[in-house]
Amino acid sequence: MDNVIATGLIGISLGSQYALLALGFTLIFGILGVVNFAHGGFYVMGGYVAYYCSVVLGLPFPVAVLAAAIATAALGWLFETIILERVIEDHQATLMVTMGFYLVMATAILLLFGPESPEFSFPITGVWRAGGAYVPYANMVVIGVCLAAIVSVYWLIYRSGIGRAMRAMAEDRAVASALGMRTRALFPFAFALATGLAGLTGALVTPILALAPHVGDPVLAFSFLTVILGGLGSVAGATVAAFIVGMVEAYAAVYLGGSKGALALFVLVLLILVVRPQGLLGREVRRA
Repeated sequence: MDNVIATGLIGISLGSQYALLALGFTLIFGILGVVNFAHGGFYVMGGYVAYYCSVVLGLPFPVAVLAAAIATAALGWLFETIILERVIEDHQATLMVTMGFYLVMATAILLLFGPESPEFSFPITGVWRAGGAYVPYANMVVIGVCLAAIVSVYWLIYRSGIGRAMRAMAEDRAVASALGMRTRALFPFAFALATGLAGLTGALVTPILALAPHVGDPVLAFSFLTVILGGLGSVAGATVAAFIVGMVEAYAAVYLGGSKGALALFVLVLLILVVRPQGLLGREVRRA
């Protein structure tokens, strides 16, 4: 029973990480209509910015995490404004541009820091013991920060004026523009918010898992899987799906093993999509 509880807490930790990544991914798709293949690159960049600030410059870890989120958000803003905005209406071009930018980011990190994983560890060690359950303090910190960030994003989207404008853009871009909403400002803001969330997640998680130039590949795959499962463009669906994926991954890894656990996850996703092709909370598209 204690092992079940501990595994569940690890699943919540994974789910909160995936939720931050999926929220950013689905924001970009819902508002800009862009599948951002560079999302994993911003995750990796967040990890390396936090590493450089914390280990090389000697800054406190919370400051390093904040710097990572700001740096990735700023780069996302510049990328959307200077490059992506020029091809925003061409879906094939956006796929190529975001994929190319991811390759540029990964190559730049490889040249600057080398192919080896740097020595970067979470500053808080030890485990929390409750009966026979053991949960690392690092995972508890990640859960707390990620949940606080998720709540803040939900408040921004559903309670603020700029959030209402972003939702209006996601619903009908032409009508929202006709009503005077400034796409030139909203698009970069949404992209910066999404990439900042990816950078924040990378800064928090890579000291626990691993930091290397290409650790963004599985991150992109899980983000895409989560968003599809939740329903493309659905913020609530992405959040629910992220915690489902995290829990399934944790329990499957413990009780089935790594490769079987991944297989169980994909089988579950396929079964859900057979029943609901539009995803858990996605809206069904009606054809005339």
